[in-house]
Amino acid sequence: MHIGDICTLHGMHCERVPIGILTDRDIVISVIALGLAAAILLMGDIMSAQLLTASEDEDAYDIIERRRVNGIRRLPVLNSLDALSGGVSIDDLPAFLAQEMVELARFSGGQLVHEERTRE
Repeated sequence: MHIGDICTLHGMHCERVPIGILTDRDIVISVIALGLAAAILLMGDIMSAQLLTASEDEDAYDIIERRRVNGIRRLPVLNSLDALSGGVSIDDLPAFLAQEMVELARFSGGQLVHEERTRE
């Protein structure tokens, strides 16, 4: 299983609020590239504390735009209690966008059939 990030959470059970995120990129840039001994570092030493999040009911296109503007690849998703409910990665978006294109193509094809029927 490939895991690209770990969220640091505060609280318990359904109130687990993310307070930071550690990504594989953080490890490469902040530890490996600098030749630091990873075994003596704590997650808090290298995690990103400025956390950009999304809500469960947020529009996917708004999330895409915020990620693009901020250069963020992974985004924790929060529920209505601001607790962690999941995450969305840049790798999740191509499948979503492809499905949107399929739906758009269906609409376009259906529109042509409808126009042909109404002209008869």
